[in-house]
Order: sequence, then C-alpha cells, then structure tokens
Amino acid sequence: MMFPSNRVRVLVSTQPVDFRKGHDGLTAIVSSVLRKDPFTGTVFVFRSRRADRLKLLYWDGTGLVMAYKRLEDTTFTWPAIKDGMMALNHAQFEALFAGLDWRRVKALQTRQPAAAE
Repeated sequence: MMFPSNRVRVLVSTQPVDFRKGHDGLTAIVSSVLRKDPFTGTVFVFRSRRADRLKLLYWDGTGLVMAYKRLEDTTFTWPAIKDGMMALNHAQFEALFAGLDWRRVKALQTRQPAAAE
C-alpha cells in the first residue's frame, strides 16, 4: 500500500460516516466535526456502518489522497462507536488495514543498557 511514512500521525474517527462522501465531504468532517486541519499530513481513517470498509484521507503536500478498502469475508476491528477520534501508531494502523486485530499490537518494552565497567 502507498503510505506517506512511519512518522505520520494516524487518527481514527470513531463515528461511522456516509461512504458516498468523497474528498470534499470527508475534509468537511475533519474540519467541522473532528476540529482538525485536514491539510497537515495527518492520516484520517473513517469507517462504514457495516464495519467492513474504511476510507483514508490525507494531504501529501500536493493534493488530497483518498484510499478505500473493503474486506470480503470479515469486518475490521473498530473501537467502540462514540463521538470523537483516537490515535493509532503505525504498527496498529498496518494491522487495522490488513484486517487484523490492531488492539493486540503492543510496543516492545525496552530497557536502558547497563554501563560497562
């Protein structure tokens, strides 16, 4: 999949949206409902009511990019439906986009190395 980079911020809209909306309609949701600027390079993820589809919207510096994915035999794992949004890290987003349970993706616990004497 074409994706901007690992350092991009990913925000998931927790409310289902009308999937007939295109670039302009989703941009209006980002601005008016989510109260975010759609032209910052943040990836906004939207879900359908049936939870088997998602749309991505992000600004790549030259224009708005919209991607759409539909799962054939299953549904995406989504957070509970409520107003607002939530952030995902890059690994969680990749799991969501692949149709996996993104909630099981955890960051590794690291420790500082002990000083050599």
